[in-house]
Amino acid sequence: MKICRLRSLFSSIAKCNSQAISPSPSSAAHSFSSINHHLQNVGFIGLGNMGSRMANNLIKAGFKLTVHDKNYDVLEMFSQMGVPTMKTPYEVSEASDIVITMLPSSAHVIDVYTGPDGLLHGGKRIRPWLLIDSSTIDPQTSRNLSATISNYILRERQGDWEKPVKLDAPVSGSIIAAEAGTLTFMVGGSEEAFLTAKSLFLSMGKSTIYCGEAGSGSAAKICNNLALAVSMLGISEALALGQSLGVAASTLTEIFNCSSARCWSSDAYNPVPGLMEGVPSSKDYNGGFASKLMVTEI
Repeated sequence: MKICRLRSLFSSIAKCNSQAISPSPSSAAHSFSSINHHLQNVGFIGLGNMGSRMANNLIKAGFKLTVHDKNYDVLEMFSQMGVPTMKTPYEVSEASDIVITMLPSSAHVIDVYTGPDGLLHGGKRIRPWLLIDSSTIDPQTSRNLSATISNYILRERQGDWEKPVKLDAPVSGSIIAAEAGTLTFMVGGSEEAFLTAKSLFLSMGKSTIYCGEAGSGSAAKICNNLALAVSMLGISEALALGQSLGVAASTLTEIFNCSSARCWSSDAYNPVPGLMEGVPSSKDYNGGFASKLMVTEI
């Protein structure tokens, strides 16, 4: 099912791919001609439900992408769009000024950065000046990786940058927002790097919020996840209770959305099938945020 959904997405991408690679002068502010040259060559690792859509938005904004994923079917789809694909994270690193990772867990992130053929595999001199991790992982892993990367130096100086920098930049907004380019980024790390890369974030999202030092973005994300989990459980239980007492879910939702119970889980991501188009509950719960990804050890 996942591959079928991605095939449909990539089919629509292909139709506008020539416009994405050669945007018109009147296109969005993040068109290729306006991209800072330190941001042009972007590597993207992790092309799942979220990452594939984020990568697509970078392509449409005019960034030059190089990608990697363990799923060869997804890599083939990107290859057919004319996007260079690599067999390992290290090969992505060698081709990129910036690398973005969007992975399921802390263990995956650590492996992509420090494992065999990982981003840091080639010794203490690396090409990317900026490494951005948009995965939802624990803050300590984010801090540890930032500390590790601070011991590396750039193979070639990038403007004012002599050493590589890492930002933790997890997102909120679901697959729908990833496809629409309306994600919210929560960013921890160097504020100067954050400001330099802001146009990159805004090519994939509608807002980007600086949270503080390394690990702060990851910390903010797990707090957001906790609040979301509580509200989704509450809304789900309230809707189940109301229906068992004879009140229609549509009526309850109307009440919630104009009263003190209103929240994102009720008015943007309603859990009851048939009440809202485009959300997982109306797609047999396909494409939603896996509950196992909500669990982050701290």
